[in-house]
Amino acid sequence: MTDVLDALEAEAIWVLRETAAAFRKPVMLYSIGKDSGVLLHLARKAFHPGRIPFPVMHIDTTWKFREMIEFRGRMVEEYDLDLLVSTNHDAVAEGVTPFTHGAQEYTRLMKTVALRAGLDLHGFDVAIGGSRRDEERSRAKERIFSLRMPGHRWEPRRQRPELWHTVNAELAEGQTMRSFPLSNWTELDVWRYIRRENLPVVPLYFADERPTVVRDGQLIVLDDDRMPLEPGETPVMRRVRFRSLGCYPLTAAMESDVVDVDGIVADLEATNMSERAGRMIDGDGGASMEAKKVEGYF
Repeated sequence: MTDVLDALEAEAIWVLRETAAAFRKPVMLYSIGKDSGVLLHLARKAFHPGRIPFPVMHIDTTWKFREMIEFRGRMVEEYDLDLLVSTNHDAVAEGVTPFTHGAQEYTRLMKTVALRAGLDLHGFDVAIGGSRRDEERSRAKERIFSLRMPGHRWEPRRQRPELWHTVNAELAEGQTMRSFPLSNWTELDVWRYIRRENLPVVPLYFADERPTVVRDGQLIVLDDDRMPLEPGETPVMRRVRFRSLGCYPLTAAMESDVVDVDGIVADLEATNMSERAGRMIDGDGGASMEAKKVEGYF
């Protein structure tokens, strides 16, 4: 696998350097998950010995796992990051939660609207993200450099061809770009690279005893006391971990005894189930992610 990881690393570093050179004001989107961690590491390699030459932005819904926010603070200090945090404070003030507005409307207000507002506030013309083409079908339609129309709208049929790594970075009025250096990586590639580079990850990826309830057939971890219990629900301690991280009421855990990266790699080598099976925001059919991306989602 060394040759494969070396090739993926080289391509991602090229994308990062091309993005920094071709656009006026880049920003890196930081979700705190495994893909974002790999992206940060690649950016450090790409611009070593200097600092990462653009800020990183986290879209904070206020419902992330506490361990994610703690890990974010550690990375900011350790990597000397210029962190920007964007939150839809109007929606917070109106009491928007995953329970009051449902998963889809909550995601639109707390993620999509907050992302668009953060990008517009600072005038960024390109946002670097950690999306991979193997995640689900609509992401497979993306280019490495993905054009966004005014309002950050994504129109799949208006994407530009990418021939021989020739980048068309021209932007018309109101247009912006998304840059995806990990486009050709798989989830397994990401974890193999984390193992090779000995990268830190949020401990939630590893199994531990956590308070859980079963809701809609999924294991949900009660990360704090804000999550209302439904009639008959009683938290039970289970040994669980996560494949994908997000807002805790909308992110399902899985029972597991895996406590290290070697175990995660072995698990992935033996399964063909999508990591996003535990993301409840993707559960409204095959077009739901595409519909969110059309509105400006990650």
